[in-house]
Amino acid sequence: MRGAEPIHPLCLPQGWPRRVRSAVVQVISLAGTSMAATWGWASDSMNTSLRQRAEVDRLQQEIRLLREEIRIKDARMQHIEAQKRPHYPPTERLAILELRAARSWSLAQTARSFLVTSLTIASWTARLDEGGG
Repeated sequence: MRGAEPIHPLCLPQGWPRRVRSAVVQVISLAGTSMAATWGWASDSMNTSLRQRAEVDRLQQEIRLLREEIRIKDARMQHIEAQKRPHYPPTERLAILELRAARSWSLAQTARSFLVTSLTIASWTARLDEGGG
């Protein structure tokens, strides 16, 4: 999962009633609200160390949530045949190549991350080097 521990999706037993599944989601929402309140309290603290730790915790949670969001979107896109997936427009291709450079990714890492082939990434790079889009 992009260099970090994967988040495992919530798997509930199939036989659980709908209201129990709904309650689990509500508990997760309540936990998120509780964490936000705690981070807010800590960010107002006079203790610098506590404020910093709260900000680190908040940012780490945001990273976990963004990774899960990406995982879900990638899983959906992987169900579409490669030839039928939407093509990246030139502005997005350039952004992908910029991200590749910033992260020092190989062709294969970049291709895996954006659900294209290494050959596609190499082609975009060649066109960029030639002055094309």
